[in-house]
Amino acid sequence: MTDLALPDLDAIRSAQRRIAGHVEHTPSRISRWLSELTGATVYLKLEIEQPTGSFKVRGACNAIRAAAEGGEVTGVTTASTGNHARAVAHMGRRFGLPVTAFLARTVPDYRARALEQLGAVVDHTSHDQTAAITAALALANDRGYLFVPPFDHPDVISGQGTIGLELTHDLPPLDAVVVPVSGGGLSGGIGLAVKAVTHGTQVVGVCAERADTMYRSLRAGHPVSIDEVDTVATSLLGDLGPHNRYTFRIARQVIDEIDTVSEEQLRTALETLRRHDELLVEGAAAAGVAFLQSDPDRWRGSRLAVVITGNSRAPAAA
Repeated sequence: MTDLALPDLDAIRSAQRRIAGHVEHTPSRISRWLSELTGATVYLKLEIEQPTGSFKVRGACNAIRAAAEGGEVTGVTTASTGNHARAVAHMGRRFGLPVTAFLARTVPDYRARALEQLGAVVDHTSHDQTAAITAALALANDRGYLFVPPFDHPDVISGQGTIGLELTHDLPPLDAVVVPVSGGGLSGGIGLAVKAVTHGTQVVGVCAERADTMYRSLRAGHPVSIDEVDTVATSLLGDLGPHNRYTFRIARQVIDEIDTVSEEQLRTALETLRRHDELLVEGAAAAGVAFLQSDPDRWRGSRLAVVITGNSRAPAAA
């Protein structure tokens, strides 16, 4: 795949073959209370059942295995708000590769400790996500390692897109898929998959108000940088990177609607998921549910899937 070519359905199907046996085909479960609230049929796509507790393992696995097909991989670097780095560390241990992860100082300490428990070397000193990416790239160039970025890479995007293939295979035709959005790798991959396979399925992106880089970027028509601030949706922190090549272009093609949810809405969604669905999820994973709760009558009669991206257990949330 050339540098500027966007992933397509063939790339996502290739990713599905590569990650088979290393990544779970996760279940989609009807949420009774959310279906009653909205008058829709609402499925929860439970990426919390991945071995690392989040969807990120899909992109990490595909990127490492795709690189290995092209030559020897001697080590891996990455940068992340936590979930992606844990996925890379997990796959590094699985494939016997050393991993160095760079984290912004805003990433909680427990996430750094979880990476160390997987055998990764952790640098927790970067000012923000962009600085962490720059440091990871520099080390990769210095040592000849593979750099696996958190979202802006065709193989990472294709790996996340396998969720879309599972949704179209497992469920009746959907009116919309609701996806938390940060850098756009997840929404982009899912959008490319579902729009290639089905007709009429909308992709709705949801950002946290305090981590709304893609929302602002799409409104502006170009990538917009934002400062990182405290939010319950820690995994949605970060901007699109200084040289975004893929996810912004894909977002403009596949995201039909994008909105934001407040900290209060996220906390309410976290509590209702815990109480009604018995799911303990991280703040970012509640974004789609918070969005549906904000205007429930709009979805009456629809079939919806909401991607539940990560759990809240400290070791697995990293």
